Amino acid sequence: MKKYLPDLLVIITLIIISFIYFFPANIEDRILFQHDTAAGAGAGQEVKEYYEKTGERSRWTNSLFGGMPTYQIAPTYSSSEPIKLIQSIYSLFLPPYVWHIFIMMLGFYLLLRCLKLPPSYAGLGSIAWGFSSYFFILIGAGHLWKLITLAYVPPTIAGIVLTFRKKYLWGGLTTALFASLQLYSNHIQMSYYFFFLIVFLLIGFFVEAKKKNELTHFYKSLSIIFLAGVFSLAINSSNLYHTYQYSKETMRGGSELINENKSKGLDKAYITQWSYGVGETLNLLIPNYAGGASIPLSKNSEAMRKANPNYTGLFSQLSQYFGEQPMTAGPVYIGAFIIFLFIVALQVVKGPYKWALLTATIFSITLAWGKNFPLLTNFFIDYIPLYNKFRAVSSILVIAEFTIPLLAILGLKELLSNKLNSKNKKALFISFLLTAGLSLLIAVKPDLFYSSLHSSQELLMLQQSIPEEYLNSILYNLQEVRSVLVSRDAWRSLFIISIGGGLLYFGIKKRVTQKWILLSLSLLVLADLWSVNKRYLYDDMFVDSSIKKELFTKSKADITILDDNDPNFRVLNFATNTFNENNTSYWHKSIGGYHAAKLQRYQDLIDKYISNEMQSYVQSLNEFEGDVSKIDRTTTPILNMLNAKYFIIPTQSNEMLAFKNQNHQGNAWFVSEYVKVDSPNDELSSLQRINLTTQAVINKEYKIETPINQLDIKDSRILLTSYKPNELIYHSKSSKDGLVVFSEIYYPGWKVTIDDKPSELIRANYILRALEIPAGEHIIKMEFKPTTIKVTESLAWGALSLLLLGFIIALGCTFKKK
Repeated sequence: MKKYLPDLLVIITLIIISFIYFFPANIEDRILFQHDTAAGAGAGQEVKEYYEKTGERSRWTNSLFGGMPTYQIAPTYSSSEPIKLIQSIYSLFLPPYVWHIFIMMLGFYLLLRCLKLPPSYAGLGSIAWGFSSYFFILIGAGHLWKLITLAYVPPTIAGIVLTFRKKYLWGGLTTALFASLQLYSNHIQMSYYFFFLIVFLLIGFFVEAKKKNELTHFYKSLSIIFLAGVFSLAINSSNLYHTYQYSKETMRGGSELINENKSKGLDKAYITQWSYGVGETLNLLIPNYAGGASIPLSKNSEAMRKANPNYTGLFSQLSQYFGEQPMTAGPVYIGAFIIFLFIVALQVVKGPYKWALLTATIFSITLAWGKNFPLLTNFFIDYIPLYNKFRAVSSILVIAEFTIPLLAILGLKELLSNKLNSKNKKALFISFLLTAGLSLLIAVKPDLFYSSLHSSQELLMLQQSIPEEYLNSILYNLQEVRSVLVSRDAWRSLFIISIGGGLLYFGIKKRVTQKWILLSLSLLVLADLWSVNKRYLYDDMFVDSSIKKELFTKSKADITILDDNDPNFRVLNFATNTFNENNTSYWHKSIGGYHAAKLQRYQDLIDKYISNEMQSYVQSLNEFEGDVSKIDRTTTPILNMLNAKYFIIPTQSNEMLAFKNQNHQGNAWFVSEYVKVDSPNDELSSLQRINLTTQAVINKEYKIETPINQLDIKDSRILLTSYKPNELIYHSKSSKDGLVVFSEIYYPGWKVTIDDKPSELIRANYILRALEIPAGEHIIKMEFKPTTIKVTESLAWGALSLLLLGFIIALGCTFKKK
C-alpha cells in the first residue's frame, strides 16, 4: 500500500482538478448542448424509438438525407457492451465532462509511469497533456468521441512501451485493451493519425535494439504489438467492417462522376479547407497569436480600448481570429513553459526516442499546414493510403500536442537529476532566448512575423464595402485593436516562462527541494492552461439539461405534419440551414440533415438539383402568393420523386407553416418506360430530360427482362402497407409484368422478396431503388438486416473472450510470482 500511495494521491488530485474545472455545472445538472450534440440527438431519434419499442437495433434510418445506414449515427453492437463497461470502470463512473478530462490525464500518467518516471513528474506531465487547450475546445464543440479516442492514445502507447521493456504479456494485453477502447470510441481519423507516431516510435525502438544487439527481442515485441493490434481490430470488427463498407458509398469514397472527383476520396480543397497557417503555429507558444477564437472583436473590452468609437459597429462584425482557417473555436495552445521545456529537452535528452518524438512533432506541424505546405500535403493525399478520407488537416496537430509535453517532461527529469553544469546552463539559456526572447519581440511588435490583416477574404470584403477614403484609417485601427490581443498574450507567455525558468534554475541549484519545485511547476502549468481554457470552455456555456426538450419542441408545422397518418413520407425544411441541421430529423423523415459522411450520390443530387429546386419552389410560392395548387410538378421533379410530401416554410413573423406538396409521387409507382444509359454522369443528367412519374433511368449494368412498354400503368398500383426503418412491405397489383420505382435510397445490403421468394433490387434514377414485379397481386418485402453483422459479432466475441483469458493468465502469473 505504501508503494502505491503516491500514485493514489496523484490520481485523487487529478479527479479533484477535473471536478473543480466543471464546478458548479456538474452538480447542477447543466450540460453543453452544441450543434453536434443536437445533430446527433436528431439523427438518432428514429432508431432510438424503434429500439425502445421493439428491442431490435435498426441499421437503417430514414430520418435524414432520404435514408442512410446508421453505422456512423448509432454504431452500437452487442459486442461493444463489455468495452463500454470497461470504459465506465476506467473512468471511475465520474460525471460527464469530469471523466472526459480525467481519463485524458490518467492515460498520460500511466504512460509516464511505464517510462519509469516518478509520480510527481508523471502528475505534471498528465496536467500538461490533459489541459492542452484543444481538448477543452473539443468538449465545447461537442466532439466528445474525438476527445475520448485521444484519451486512449497514451495508454495504448504505454502498452507498447511495456512490451519493448520485455513485459511481453502485460504489454501486449495493455496495448490490445486500450487500442480496443480507442477504436470503440469511433474516431478513426485520430487513431489513423497516431499510427504515424507509433511508426516513428517503432523506428526508435529498432535503433535502440540494434545498438544493444537485441534485434530478436525487437522482432518478438513487434510481433506481440501486431497481434495486439489484430485483437483490437477483431474486437471492433462489427463497427470497422461496416464503416469501411459504408465509406465506399460516401463522400469519403469519392464521386463516380467523371471530371468531378477523380480521386477515391474527398476533394483536396475540402480536405485542406481547415489548414493551419505557418505563422499561426506560434499559437503553441502564445495563445492569442492569431487572435484566438472566431468571435466578434467587439467582445474583447481590453482590445476595444484602442478602437475608434466610430468603428465600433464594424468591429462587432469582424472576428478576433485572423489566421488561415475559415473560422476556429480557439487555438492549439500547449503551454509557454512546456514549450520552454521542450526546447531544453532537445538539448539534454539523448537516445533514439528523442529523435522519434522530434520527427513526429515536425511531421505533425508541417502536415497541419495543409494547403500552406502543398508539397507534403499533396504527396500524402495522392499516395498515402486512407489519408484522403479525412478532412480538417489541422487536426493532426494532436500529435505535436502529445510529443511536446512528453519530451518536455523527459527533459525536466534529465535536468533535475543532474547538477547545473555548463551544458545544462547552455540548454536553459538557449531555450529561454528562443521562447522568452521570441515572446518579448512579439509583445513589443505584434505584427513582426504575422500580420493581423493577413486574411485576403477579409481585406476583399472591407475593400468592397468601405469607401476608399476611409479604408486605410479603418485598417490601421483594426491592426491596433488586434495587436492588443497578440501583445497581451506575448507578455503573458514571457511572464510564465520567466517564472518557470527561475523555479527550474533554483531546483537544479538544489536551493529548493525537488518535491516543491515539481509541485510549483505543476501549479504554474495548471494555472497557465486553466486560464486559457476558461476563455473557450466556461461555466456560462452550460445550460439546464431541459434544453433538450425545448430544442425539439414541436412547431405548428410539425404538429400539422405529424397529424398525417401516412406511414412514410418526407419533409423538406426551408426554415433552417437544410443540410446542416437534424432538428427536422427528430420529428420527421427529412430530405435534409447533417452528417460529415453522407452518401456521395445524394450529395451529387443536392448539388445538381435539390438546391436549385428549393429556390424555384420559393420563387413560385411568392409568385402565386402561397397558393400551392398552382405550383406545377415540373418545379420540383426531384423532390417529388423523393416523396417530399411537406415543405416547412417560415413566414415573415418567423412562424413555421407546413405546405403540402401536391405533386409528391408517393412511396412507389409503376413506370411505363425506362431509359438505359452508359455512365453515372448520364444517369444524373438524364433526370432533367425525362418525366419521372412515368419513366425511369437505369444504368446499363442492370439487366431488365420485363417488356414494360406493354404495361398500362393506370391500371397498376402498389401501396406501402407496413413501415419500419429497416423493413418495408408493399402490396402490388398489375395486369402485366412491370417495373416499380420506390422513393427509397438505394444502398447495397437491402434484400427484397416477392411473395417470400428472393429477388434483386435495381438502382434507378441515380439514387432510388427499383424492382421488376410480375403480373398479378404480390407482397413485396424489403429488409435491411445485414448478415455480415452476425459474422463480425462472432469474431468480436471470440476476441473479447481471448483477451479476458489473457488478463486472467497475466494476473495468475503475477500473484504466483509474489
